Amino acid sequence: MAWTADGDRVYVGSERGQVYALNSSDGSLAWQTKVAGEALSRPVVSDGLVLVHTSNGMLQGLDQSSGAVKWSVNLDMPALSLRGESAPAVAFGGAIVGGDNGRVSAVVLNQGQLVWQQRISQVSGATEIDRLNDVDTTPVIVNGVVYALAYNGNLTALDLRSGQILWKREIGGVKDLIVDAGRIYLVDQDDRVIALNADGGVAIWRQSDLLHRNLTSPVLYNGYLVVGDSEGYLHWLNTTDGRFCCAAETG
Repeated sequence: MAWTADGDRVYVGSERGQVYALNSSDGSLAWQTKVAGEALSRPVVSDGLVLVHTSNGMLQGLDQSSGAVKWSVNLDMPALSLRGESAPAVAFGGAIVGGDNGRVSAVVLNQGQLVWQQRISQVSGATEIDRLNDVDTTPVIVNGVVYALAYNGNLTALDLRSGQILWKREIGGVKDLIVDAGRIYLVDQDDRVIALNADGGVAIWRQSDLLHRNLTSPVLYNGYLVVGDSEGYLHWLNTTDGRFCCAAETG
């Protein structure tokens, strides 16, 4: 289950295609709504709506008070995709969301109207796995620029208003990225930890000593970049050069 807390409620999406609003004071049910498919991504609350991106490629806006479906947008999806969906990013009355078809889409919140779509990953490769090009990460919006990452695809910077591609780099991944102080931090699909310049995407450093450790999305904490791995360790990296500070077992 994926969930979000906002104000006095907690919103939970389920694999059974249900979204629940719970009162945070006592856990009682405020409302329950059936959505178009499995609600695998985190619900996002904005402008009086609860945004849900379902497994069959639908973005739906639910009324935050009642749970009623206000609008639905079909983002399309291929026959084969990774299990997981991009949670929307919201800014200036719009939602930016990645799709399983390698596209990033912008939707006006109050109308549910599609404003633009931009493909950031082209289908290529000989096998079905090679041809996966999902955008399952949550886009990041900073200073009018949308940063989005596709599996087997590209890290791409897009203009927020038009969707025009500003630059792209051949880096793929499915873990959420960070944009902070003019830098992008991400984990690619082979578990390299990478830092790039946000203005142009030039690589600053790469840390390749954690390959295939099934890393988590990175987080910034006390000036360090921190990632977890499948063996239960946290790794602390220097943001300047990517060198390890220490590793701690989480138990």
